[in-house]
Amino acid sequence: MKEKQIQKYIEYTDIKNLKTALLIAAYESGKDKPFCEEYLKELGRLCDTYGLEVVAKVPCPLKKIDVGMFLGSGKLDELLQMTHDLKPELIIFDDEISPHQQRNLEEFFKKPVIDRTELIIEVFAQRAQTREAKLQIELAKVRYQLPRLKRLWTHLSRQSAGGGAHLKGEGEKQIEIDRRLLKKRIDQLKKEIEDVTSKRETQRSARLRSEIPTFAIVGYTNAGKSTLLKALTHADVLVEDKLFATLDTTTRKYAMPSKQEILLVDTVGFIRKIPHMLVAAFKSTLEEVIHTDVLIHLIDASSPMAEQQAEETMNVLKELNALNRPIITVLNKIDQCQNSLILMKLRVKYPKTIQISALHQTGFDQLMEAMMYEVSLMRKTLTLRIPQSQYSLVTEIMRDGRVISLEYEEDDVALVAEIPRSLEGRVKPFIVEL
Repeated sequence: MKEKQIQKYIEYTDIKNLKTALLIAAYESGKDKPFCEEYLKELGRLCDTYGLEVVAKVPCPLKKIDVGMFLGSGKLDELLQMTHDLKPELIIFDDEISPHQQRNLEEFFKKPVIDRTELIIEVFAQRAQTREAKLQIELAKVRYQLPRLKRLWTHLSRQSAGGGAHLKGEGEKQIEIDRRLLKKRIDQLKKEIEDVTSKRETQRSARLRSEIPTFAIVGYTNAGKSTLLKALTHADVLVEDKLFATLDTTTRKYAMPSKQEILLVDTVGFIRKIPHMLVAAFKSTLEEVIHTDVLIHLIDASSPMAEQQAEETMNVLKELNALNRPIITVLNKIDQCQNSLILMKLRVKYPKTIQISALHQTGFDQLMEAMMYEVSLMRKTLTLRIPQSQYSLVTEIMRDGRVISLEYEEDDVALVAEIPRSLEGRVKPFIVEL
């Protein structure tokens, strides 16, 4: 099999031309069922983002995972009857299923079967815009498909044989060849991503040299990050009520009420059970979080799963080693929140909590105060007396710092200002000891 066939693997998906789906999730005990139902709602929103119509959402009690079929035979028979009645074209499990289970389930249902991980990858693939995002998605896709070569080769061989062929010895040999080719493609993709990442590093270095404070807006997908960025900066960014509306990092300059300029970075949304291969694939994008001064953790306070979603975000930040950054917790969609207990729990758990509605632009004054306070902590407030002959230094302070007061006294400029780290050494000779 040649490179063209490997490209079929890369582009292959069972759900590409399908329209309807049956969703299945498992729970251990009765107390877990409400959470399972919320997870199914989120899976349904992923389907909506991709363009799939959901015919039913089925929570299934499960004491023990079946090694071969994931669910027990009794529940599978019920689901089989449901597929006959509702006629979904696709079956999606909220839980991760192994390649072996996936093959067995497809044989049992006589329909394509995928799990949450594969759906998320396909949503990302559908919505990626930049070259970097597309490369990262392809890498995640190839890594996901590598252990599933037997399933993919079966589908492709059936297509080429008019639907009647089965995987035989020849196919088994071909799988080994394909596995080597896919591993080679993984190496190629890694190299291309490294090249793109190096360009991003150059851009980041220029940004760091500018000494403009940078705030990254992070949070669970659909928490309202793009809405907040648009409300503050009037930037022309995509705002949709869909999961993963934003996949590519957007950076905009913004002047706070203090006249201090900052950079606001909108990042890809996090999600429960985010595939580790996607965290790895998007690490160069998510590393923007690590190289910012302050994190704005946006939480959808109207969601019944707000606590769990906030925790998932914190887990991803921990994985990125970004928890050493100052964090402002912002409870968004406060106008839609029906549960004051959730608000109280979030305020207790997370310090520096602000309540806003990004859509209606309420609570922004408190948010600005919190942001300006964080900027003040990055800088030293100094009283200076600088000769007018060195006015260029005063100009730099005005540009990169924040002038609190300024007076001209004889041949000097007397000022009180917040000084960025980059200027501390240069202004030291002009500090006035009080």
